[in-house]
Amino acid sequence: MSEAPILVNRQDGYVILTLNRPDKLNSFNEEMHKALMAALVDVEQDESCRALVLTASGKGFCAGQDLGDRVKPDPNAPPPDLTQTIEAYYNPLIRKLRSLSIPVVCAVNGVAAGAGANIALACDIVLAAKRAKFLQAFAKIGLVPDSGGTYFLPRLLGDARARALCLLAEPISAEKAEEWGLIYRAVDDEALMEEAIALAKHLATQPTIGLGLIKQALNASASNSLDEQLDLERDYQGEAGRTPDYIEGVMAFMEKRAPNFTGRR
Repeated sequence: MSEAPILVNRQDGYVILTLNRPDKLNSFNEEMHKALMAALVDVEQDESCRALVLTASGKGFCAGQDLGDRVKPDPNAPPPDLTQTIEAYYNPLIRKLRSLSIPVVCAVNGVAAGAGANIALACDIVLAAKRAKFLQAFAKIGLVPDSGGTYFLPRLLGDARARALCLLAEPISAEKAEEWGLIYRAVDDEALMEEAIALAKHLATQPTIGLGLIKQALNASASNSLDEQLDLERDYQGEAGRTPDYIEGVMAFMEKRAPNFTGRR
């Protein structure tokens, strides 16, 4: 029996999900899409899980779509309708990663190309091994960046760099990605998982409801006016202020001790 396309490692307070098709550079086929979405739904429903790490096995993080699924033996056959795959799998995956109410740390262990790069960018905090590269490979095969690429890149890099990366389809190193603000940090290859797990352990002890509201506020800021965002901050602050973790945080500050956040409403 072949190995599972997604490995699930449950720890105290957090979960590690690992893309596991290393012989295919963890490129997506239908089976891996379904397994990853099922794992994310399980994480979302698990109240004991307060942080998530997404990483991959082998030498690469993710090469995007498995093009072997797209090759037709009959050259006269009509081309596949790529909108179906995007609508059924990639768009729901990006929406799920962005909407999770817990922080998502992505540990990019190698090349992240095409949709693989943009799946990483959909996460909250991206660490990358220094050997990793990010590549918007779509133009090489006549396609358009998907999985949020045309959304994330201009916001993270600015228009000029986003256009160049998409049109030229040139890879950039993890260290350049950090310098440009595409990712949070590039780290030594051997330290990647240690640092990602340290972040997850820390986040799993923090005020989870508040962190989820921070995520929602940042997500909304891309399309809100200033007035709309101020109103949203007001409403979310009211919600956060009614949680036990806010009271615990204030009491710990006043008593000069470390807080004991539960992440519960």
